[in-house]
Amino acid sequence: MAPSVMDNFSIGIIGMGDMGRMVNACDKPEKYESLKEEFSVQERVNIFPNGHLVSRDSDWILYSVEAESIDKIVAEYGTSTKVGAIVGGQTSCKAPELAAFDKHLPSDVEIISCHSLHGPNVDSTGQPLVIIRHRASQKSLDKVEKVLACFGSTTVHLTGEMHDRITADTQAVTHVAFLSMGSAWRANNQFPWEIPRYYGGIENVKINIMLRIYANKWHVYAGLAILNPSAKEQIRQYSVSVTELFKLMLGGHKAELEQRLKTAGQAVFGDPDKRQELLLRDDMLDQFSLSQPPKERRPNNHLSLLAIVDCWWKLGIVPYDHMICSTPLFRIWLGVTEYLFCNEEILNDAIKTAFEDTSHVSDDLEFTFGARAWSDCVSFGDFDSYRDRFEDIQRYFKPRFPEASRVGNEMIKTILEKTSDKG
Repeated sequence: MAPSVMDNFSIGIIGMGDMGRMVNACDKPEKYESLKEEFSVQERVNIFPNGHLVSRDSDWILYSVEAESIDKIVAEYGTSTKVGAIVGGQTSCKAPELAAFDKHLPSDVEIISCHSLHGPNVDSTGQPLVIIRHRASQKSLDKVEKVLACFGSTTVHLTGEMHDRITADTQAVTHVAFLSMGSAWRANNQFPWEIPRYYGGIENVKINIMLRIYANKWHVYAGLAILNPSAKEQIRQYSVSVTELFKLMLGGHKAELEQRLKTAGQAVFGDPDKRQELLLRDDMLDQFSLSQPPKERRPNNHLSLLAIVDCWWKLGIVPYDHMICSTPLFRIWLGVTEYLFCNEEILNDAIKTAFEDTSHVSDDLEFTFGARAWSDCVSFGDFDSYRDRFEDIQRYFKPRFPEASRVGNEMIKTILEKTSDKG
């Protein structure tokens, strides 16, 4: 029997973060001994002291590092890359990653990058997996696809530029909405699951995903937002939409707000008479609560949801166009915004609440401040401020992360099962 082209094909990972642990890798030199001990019982996993040795010994080298650091790390280890090897990366923003590869890798090295559009705790089966053939032969692409096939993901082939545009469309604004919720609740010293207004299906999504994001590492979101050129524009527009809608509420301009939201809803979701079955239903989400049902459920104006549809409308984004490359969180967020805008009674209740119930004003004020502050961090390219803000809020909510992770995993699993045939 002729030997397989995959015989003795070795994979090297530089960077052992949460995503790097999906395969095998090295990390910072000072972590060598601890990683060697941790992986000592796993067969065919070789831990090396540094990236030079990984690069020299591997046929496919995958950089799984922070997007902010990719240029520095490729500059350090790229020259040691094995002749004829394939190099790729897992960063969420491909512009700086591919630029670093072009700049620092030898010309005899091929470049195929990838990005799993889900977190490390989500089952990869059926989830989108982007493959970017930047500089490579068909033979090398076939090898990479054979390796990645073990995840059972849905493969999507894109250019680096297309990837960044789509991830901006589907992730950047979604993330900043939840980050701003955390900012508002932290500023008001609130745990939302203790407040009647934040009980119910849509509220469960807001709280669980907010906690899920803050339970992760800050750089996961900072890199995508700050280094992706398309993301900056979208995050800025979201902060503008939040501010303008909130001002309409404060000024009592109900007719103008209603007209603006109905126009945005039709642009994003289409003609009400031609809409398909909703992705989500409120009763499906009621079970995923972190608290007991209150005696009386309080209404909410859902400023965060109103603003995201307004933002999509202003930017000309049709979210359904990117469902094949959407993350689980985006599908959920799209589902709840669709549920709000495509149910006229619920949308009218939200608008009515905005003008008749003043109990939400302090929360909305802090939410507006939060959206603008996150936008400023991104616009200024300020990683330090982004990290400080993120980790301060993270510490505040940390005691609830274990329970939120458990409930959130159940919620995502249920929702993805319900929506798998509708995307």
